[in-house]
Amino acid sequence: MNHILLARRLAVTPLSPSIGALVEGINLARPLEPQNQARIEQALLAHKVLFFEDQVLTPTQQRDFAARFGKLHIHPIYPAVEGTPEILILDTHEGNLPDNDTWHADVTFIETPPLGAVLYAKQIPPVGGDTIWSNCIAAYDTLSPSLRALLDGLTATHDFEKSFPRARYATTPDDEAKWLRTRATHRPVIHPVVRTHPETGRKGLFANEGFTTQINELTKSESDSLLRYLFAHIAKPEFTVRHRWKPNTVALWDNRCTQHYALADYLPSRRVMHRATILGDRPR
Repeated sequence: MNHILLARRLAVTPLSPSIGALVEGINLARPLEPQNQARIEQALLAHKVLFFEDQVLTPTQQRDFAARFGKLHIHPIYPAVEGTPEILILDTHEGNLPDNDTWHADVTFIETPPLGAVLYAKQIPPVGGDTIWSNCIAAYDTLSPSLRALLDGLTATHDFEKSFPRARYATTPDDEAKWLRTRATHRPVIHPVVRTHPETGRKGLFANEGFTTQINELTKSESDSLLRYLFAHIAKPEFTVRHRWKPNTVALWDNRCTQHYALADYLPSRRVMHRATILGDRPR
């Protein structure tokens, strides 16, 4: 069979050999039953990113669903839904150009990067605006044993300013004050280049183009060359799934072992997404 039955009404259909699955038979606006939560967690570990179509959620309902998996992060830069600060708004158009059209894992610029995230499609362009996810465990597994051995002993610096430069995010006095507060409280952090997943024990690449600035044990030229190779390797189609959004679709992904890329091919159309970000643990 090409799908796994998870309950009387809950089913998961894989979307690619490496990553991604469609989950059907559940209404995320309702309180999540413990049995279904456990089975969604199992499916998430197996498929890395899950998609739920035809979900009608208020910001509070999206927040409550995400909070079943852990404490939620409040983003220091992005705007949030009024009254629900855990739900950030990604509203991109000609007046606010996309900034996530690069391979990245979310919020790796903090000591305990997110476990995962819940992204909800509020407004989708007529065509375009897809998101691609990559399986960083599969990317690591296909490297040569010699390169894996080298990477296992390396660390890298992650810096929020790489994706949130002052020139773009401090254009008004209020925004500049917010940016300066964020810079003061979010200094660069160090994470392993290869992370061991805390639940599966599998190793995966954890350097990402969005926030990783330097491999610390190498010279700058060595670091730049190796990072370019790793970023290109992670983006290989064999490790990926490309999702074409429909309105009211929810994506839930494991941020510890995936990266994603939001295509910026839809301008001048508008794309509005709401995201809840679930805090994780310190990478090891």
